[in-house]
Order: sequence, then C-alpha cells, then structure tokens
Amino acid sequence: MHSDLREIMITEEQISDKVKELAERISSDYQGNSILMIGILKGAVIFLSDLVRNMTIPVYIDFMAVSSYGKASESSGVVQILKDLDQSIEGRHVLVVEDIVDTGLTLKYLLENLSTRKPSSLKICTLLDKPTRRKSDVVPDYNGFAIPDEFVVGYGLDYAEKYRNLREICVLKPEIYLK
Repeated sequence: MHSDLREIMITEEQISDKVKELAERISSDYQGNSILMIGILKGAVIFLSDLVRNMTIPVYIDFMAVSSYGKASESSGVVQILKDLDQSIEGRHVLVVEDIVDTGLTLKYLLENLSTRKPSSLKICTLLDKPTRRKSDVVPDYNGFAIPDEFVVGYGLDYAEKYRNLREICVLKPEIYLK
C-alpha cells in the first residue's frame, strides 16, 4: 500500500461486485429504453467505464467537467462548467454518473442546469455517498456505498490529480491534504 494512504476502505472485489449490481438494477429499470449516461470528469471515468461494460440495454455516453474544488480538499461552493455536453439531452433518459456525492452542492447545480434542457428523465448514479456531509437535498437514485466522512482516493478519485489509478477506495492520510 502507498505510504500516503491510511487504509483500504473498499476493496477492488467489493467495487466490482457493486458495479455489476448497479448495472443490473439500472438495466432492469430502463428495460426497453436506451439511456444517455453522463460521466462527470475526471473522477467518474473508471466507474462509468466499468458500469457501461455491465449494462444490458442500449447505452450512449457523454461527458461533462465541472469544478468546485480546484486543488483544495473542500468544495468552494462556486460551480464552474469546464466542459459541456456534446449532444442534446432533450427527450432522452439521462443518468448522471458521479464518483462521489459529498455536500451535494455541485450536483444540485448540475441537475438544475440539466433539467432546463428537457430530458425525459434525469437521475443520479454514484459510486460513493457521504450523506453526513450533505448541504443540499440531493439524493442519488443509484448508490454504491455510503461512506463515513473520510478523504478517499482511488478508482478515479484523486487528490491534486494523484491516486486515480488505485484499484481500491483508500483513505488518504490527513497530513497529505492538510499541508
């Protein structure tokens, strides 16, 4: 294990099992329809990729990049769209795929923005949820793991663009992000 990490919170096997379970639920819920999955860059890329490979319905993919963190460990609350969608979502079933829902402020802004584009349906799928940190009323429709208030990295999640390539979800030592 990397010396910057305190512990492994969720193993690679647990993640794989949960991704398959989520894909089955989503495929069942949208049976007979296609779905546009919007991956939120950069953190959700690995989760989205694994999720899509396990889907049994027609799937379309697009990406958005939003920021409220920069290089900080706490959200600034100011949301900036860095990359918008390449296609229209009007009349389509849309599933926003996130790596983690923390305060929910960024996701709330994003959902409000996307709902003005008139999708047929708009739901949220997240790998990780920190409900104790929530500052908005955002509730994921599909949730992998509820986790405690720890700073986690791995499986796409980063701190200052590091640790995304870890195969598990790990707790970062506080001395790393409190420098």
